[in-house]
Amino acid sequence: MTEFTKEIIEKFQVRKTKKQKSAFIEYLQGVCKKLGYESRIEKGQLGARNVVIGDPETAKVVYTAHYDTAPALPFPNFLTPKNMLIYILYMLAILVASFAIFFAIGFTVGLAASYISTDNLTLKLIVKLLPRFIYIGILLLMLFGPANKHTVNDNTSGVVTLIEIMNALPEEKRSQVCFVFFDLEEMGLFGSQGFYAKHKKALKSKLVLNFDCVSDGRNMLFATKKQTRAFASVLNNAFSSNEAVDCEIADGFVFYPSDNMSFPLGIGVAAFNKTKGGILYVGRIHTKRDIIFRSENIVFLTEGSVKLVDLI
Repeated sequence: MTEFTKEIIEKFQVRKTKKQKSAFIEYLQGVCKKLGYESRIEKGQLGARNVVIGDPETAKVVYTAHYDTAPALPFPNFLTPKNMLIYILYMLAILVASFAIFFAIGFTVGLAASYISTDNLTLKLIVKLLPRFIYIGILLLMLFGPANKHTVNDNTSGVVTLIEIMNALPEEKRSQVCFVFFDLEEMGLFGSQGFYAKHKKALKSKLVLNFDCVSDGRNMLFATKKQTRAFASVLNNAFSSNEAVDCEIADGFVFYPSDNMSFPLGIGVAAFNKTKGGILYVGRIHTKRDIIFRSENIVFLTEGSVKLVDLI
């Protein structure tokens, strides 16, 4: 592992405010300079700032990862990419729990209001609307609240993977790869969508590997789709399972909602744990428990990504 990976984990895990992002971008530009790369910032929707290294128009492959940080949540973002039913049930459980909390708040405020005797219309209106203000406040906190301070997996792991690949890539191969660090993934893929819109002609036929949450779990999954199945053989040759990492190039339905969804030939790459029944899952992210960093995963992806450049 490079010194840059250690430094990012120690000093730059939180990248949410404009100031925090600017500090990280400045650091990243310094890393690029030390490694012999030229970087630039491409601005996009809602103030997104993507850091781009290389030319997406001429590159053979594009490696990406988002660098923005999600708000801290009381519950993890839990995903089972090959089992939609479990994922849907989990989301429904959160929805039911949220409605229960909202109902309890509304009931309590309403009960308290029934004991308030006043002719002040303003006060009555405030009491009546208070539950709605609380609901909106909770939703805003979930979207725009304080940053999660623990982001080793989501997505510090993807960020350092790109840097490790950049460091390992021989100088004669660098022109064949474009690296992009996306902003505003957590807000709704705005960074990657803006990047695609700007380079749409080139990216329609370009393989894009997006590294998001790649350090928690020994099961590495490449979330392919119908358009990318033609690359399965090449990917299998580049990323072969070893004693530390079990790799699967999906050949059926996989749901992985990340920046890979912005590209026709986008493939999401993520690490998962596995239940005794064989169900792949990722948890802990968006919470203080996001502290698992398997360096073996980063080494595996770095070596495979360098090899892929020759094979593609």
